[in-house]
Amino acid sequence: MTADLVAKRVTNLLAPQVLVILMPPVVGLLAQGWSGAAWGLVASALCGGVPAAVIALGVRSGRLDSHHIVDRARRTKPLLAAVAAVLVALALLVVTGAPALLVATVTAMLVALAVTVPVTLRWKISFHAAVSAGTVVVFTHVLPVWPTALAGAAVVGLVCWARVRLAHHTWPQVAVGAAVGTLTTWATLSLFGLG
Repeated sequence: MTADLVAKRVTNLLAPQVLVILMPPVVGLLAQGWSGAAWGLVASALCGGVPAAVIALGVRSGRLDSHHIVDRARRTKPLLAAVAAVLVALALLVVTGAPALLVATVTAMLVALAVTVPVTLRWKISFHAAVSAGTVVVFTHVLPVWPTALAGAAVVGLVCWARVRLAHHTWPQVAVGAAVGTLTTWATLSLFGLG
């Protein structure tokens, strides 16, 4: 298997949409069993499913280049749709009494978007790196911290390598993305008393 093929597979398997759809139910399950998983599915449907559908429609209509939205100039509308979906998910989770970890996780998604969306309007920050790094931080709250952090760091490194290998980002763009994902998620969870 060539390096480019590995990079494409890593990019697709660990895309932001994939992680945002898969992570909440898994975190909910690990934190609170099946009821937590059900709450996580609600978060997945809104935070991941709605933006993924908007992007898929954009790709199908030809307005977007791919589900990775390589063309930075075309990211604004899908990202605003993502912000709206995350806001709706957050409101729904708060009003219906969802577990604190899931509310904090969705809040962290919103905070990360609040930082990355304005940045991407001027500079192509890596959403792949930001979302993968934030996902690792969330998983350290439901799995053993050090093994999760070490394995997660390796996965984030692989994601960053893949994005650079495919020439979709530079090393500074993936490094800043990973830092933003890590710091915004850690700070948000800490504010919820989960740090």
